[in-house]
Amino acid sequence: MDESRVIRSFKTQIGDWIFVIICAIIALICLLPMVNLLARSLSGTDYLVRHEVYLWPKGWNFGAYKTVLSDMKYIRSFIWTAILTVMCTFLSLFMTTICAYPLMFEKLRGRGFFNIVITITMFFSAGTIPNYLLMKSLHLLNNPLVLMVPYCLSVYNMIIMRSFFYGIPDSLRESAEIDGASFFRILWSIYLPLSKPVLATLALFYAVGRWNGYSDALMYMKNKDFYPLQLLLYNILNNVNSVEVATQEGFSAPGLAESLKAAIVMFSTIPILCIYPFLQKYFIHGVTLGAVKE
Repeated sequence: MDESRVIRSFKTQIGDWIFVIICAIIALICLLPMVNLLARSLSGTDYLVRHEVYLWPKGWNFGAYKTVLSDMKYIRSFIWTAILTVMCTFLSLFMTTICAYPLMFEKLRGRGFFNIVITITMFFSAGTIPNYLLMKSLHLLNNPLVLMVPYCLSVYNMIIMRSFFYGIPDSLRESAEIDGASFFRILWSIYLPLSKPVLATLALFYAVGRWNGYSDALMYMKNKDFYPLQLLLYNILNNVNSVEVATQEGFSAPGLAESLKAAIVMFSTIPILCIYPFLQKYFIHGVTLGAVKE
């Protein structure tokens, strides 16, 4: 008996080490491009032209970051993107909550119909041209609201929140109803305080999606004052081969162009990465929602 336990324990340890090695390899694959990008943004132009920079900066040079931080175009776009991300995240959480909360009540009339209609939108959409015509008819083109309203609700995230609400004991709601609490009071006083893991997880999903989004601004927004940071980055990287645009953006030297591009990418990536440590304890629990059904 003891020998069999020792063998099982040994096999378990081997399995754990295999998983650790696999996770380490995956983490390394994900991390290496970021390390290379950081090294390129901090390297001298001569080394970049000769393609000698890989994982460690050579000829340390902070000129690219000074150029980015001294250009009000990037700073203004960064501030606007941060404000837009915060506003869209709160709006999306609000819409997701008020959509998921009623659908958890079995006595809701038309509950099955609403669930079917909402779920259909996950698999079928009108397409780019009808969406553009819709935004035009709503007078949202070239309007900052076009970056907030059309995509303020994700059906997938709504289903996640609804599933979390299902896991909260009905006895809590029933006791509050006996005490005379309204539906909104129950939501505010019971469900939302118990839903911190799922709220933090969905907030992270919505924030990352909005921060990295640029396609909606590319299609609907012409006013450069409301360009998100990612669209500004997209235009710079997309047009960097143009001599005129390269000169306007400060990419006149080949090595400086590579350094500036890397610095701009890091400038737009690092802020959203800083959010993860603060939401990690909620995020780990939130992403496992529905993994175990009791």
